[in-house]
Amino acid sequence: MPKPTIRSTLDTVETLPELFAFRVAKTPEAPAFRQYDPKLGKWIVLSWQEMAELIERWKKSLAELRLELGSRIGILLPNGIDAVAIDLAALALGLVPTPMHAIDNPESIGYILGDCEARVLVIRTKKQWEAIKALGITWDQLVLVVITEDETPNATSASASASGPRVIHLADWLAGDGLPSPAGDTAPLPGPHDLAAVVYTSGTTGKPKGVMLSHRNVVANVLAVYERVPARQSDVFLSFLPLSHTFERTAGYYMAIAAGSSVAYVRSVAEIAADLRFIRPDVLVSVPRIYERFYAQLQERLATGGALRRALFEKAVALGWRRFCVAQGLPVEGRAGLFDALLWPLLDQLVGAQVRASLGGRLRVAVSGGAALSQEIAKVFLALGVPIVQGYGMTETSPVVSTNTVEDNDPRTVGRPLQGIEVRLGENTELQVRGPSVMSGYLKRPEDTARILLEGGWLRTGDQAALEGGRIRILGRIKEIIVTSTGEKIAPADLELAIAVDPLFDQVFVVGENRPFLIAVVVLNPVQWAHFAQSLNVPPALESLQNPIVRAALVARIDAATRSFPRYAMPRAVVPSLEPWTVQNTFMTPTLKIKRNNLEQHFADQIEAAYQKPAAR
Repeated sequence: MPKPTIRSTLDTVETLPELFAFRVAKTPEAPAFRQYDPKLGKWIVLSWQEMAELIERWKKSLAELRLELGSRIGILLPNGIDAVAIDLAALALGLVPTPMHAIDNPESIGYILGDCEARVLVIRTKKQWEAIKALGITWDQLVLVVITEDETPNATSASASASGPRVIHLADWLAGDGLPSPAGDTAPLPGPHDLAAVVYTSGTTGKPKGVMLSHRNVVANVLAVYERVPARQSDVFLSFLPLSHTFERTAGYYMAIAAGSSVAYVRSVAEIAADLRFIRPDVLVSVPRIYERFYAQLQERLATGGALRRALFEKAVALGWRRFCVAQGLPVEGRAGLFDALLWPLLDQLVGAQVRASLGGRLRVAVSGGAALSQEIAKVFLALGVPIVQGYGMTETSPVVSTNTVEDNDPRTVGRPLQGIEVRLGENTELQVRGPSVMSGYLKRPEDTARILLEGGWLRTGDQAALEGGRIRILGRIKEIIVTSTGEKIAPADLELAIAVDPLFDQVFVVGENRPFLIAVVVLNPVQWAHFAQSLNVPPALESLQNPIVRAALVARIDAATRSFPRYAMPRAVVPSLEPWTVQNTFMTPTLKIKRNNLEQHFADQIEAAYQKPAAR
């Protein structure tokens, strides 16, 4: 098998196989990856050396297929050791991982398999493969499907047929025939300009596009992030953001390899809270939705905790926020007096320490990226000592463009550009980016590539921004600006964030293009809805959502949440729902962004009815 060069220093690494080889040589016995084994009923830990030995087995089986350099390897797995093994094994052979969201729908997976011309698909269960196969699509390039779970060895091998790819269980595939592969012995190692991944964008509108990222793109981004937010060998990362998400791949996976940190994979989304308390991570990489859920749970506890508990919480946030602003050199209202200084240790013990304990109690940095984090939520966590830093990026930039740090943290912004990244403002104050982590283009999409990549290597982000004192402040998506029939321009994302701070509203979508006013389409939190309905003396049933009294009360809650916005930007009507928007019902992308077109079509009749008779203010 070909072996990558072992570099003596991290800054000389050029490819991802070299990055992994560097780490194995540097700290072979240190813990690398940890995951829960339900069969054994315990967490298992692999060292870097043990992980390297496992990857060698995967490499041998892949090499026996004698695939061409650059062939795509589809990965449809939850986060865990198997996903890492196939990723690193493919990269070491000059093959190109195409990670897909484990919870994505079969239609999307089927499209991606055909678009990237995947040669191999590694998937968790046979049931998932059967659902994909039922689409009736013929994938001429696909030669092998490897099932990692849910089957016994030899059970899937017999399902191979002449008309489709061979289907085999992981244990059988790794066992192989024991013969060395000539192709594996002579296969060239990937170079820095070879592809390291084809990562498909979420596709909030239309079909997803395959972003082509080279080893140079990804390694440059890893090293730049590591320079800005250095992780430690002793750090433990808790991983739950999908490995198909470029943010997790770079900041929560490859950067952990660079630093020698260990990564623990959560058992499931439902068990995140328990795993946080058990693993007690030092580093958390997440999207805002996770912090929003913790904030909502915090608000629920406060709602039932009595007036004294609420008063202590509010005092702790007010004082903690002042302390944070003073430490960061940010504008601050009021001044902390001697009494506040004496009171803070007690408030921190009663309030702040409890919140930090719910997140494991050991967080050194909690990174939020992928979308905007509500300023109110950021303020509460930062005030209570949770070290949240916001960053900005996109799949096309591998993905991180900028980030705050714990020591240099202005939550109104997404921080300063990374080393080697240039930014400028183009037409309509669009943020444009140039640097070594910018993609080479979209797979098979020359016209789309030409629209986003400008002369001189500048990438159009599609985001409006302001550059302030070396920091980037995102103003909103250019294409998502709502222009009402009265000519007012509103960024819906800002409104949606503000409304979602209220724990009554789990999900929010604002409409109003070419209409006289805005309407908020919302999903109500079931627990909060029950309390809210009781306060209005109506049953917490689906039918009650049509009650004019309920609608008016919901609008009043939205008014309170958006009181800092101009009057024209405050929704005048509401369309409430109790069914969550998910990937499965096509209203969310796998990276938890709402699909506006799908939602607007689904709620079209209710939105039209609300425009005919908005709730009275």
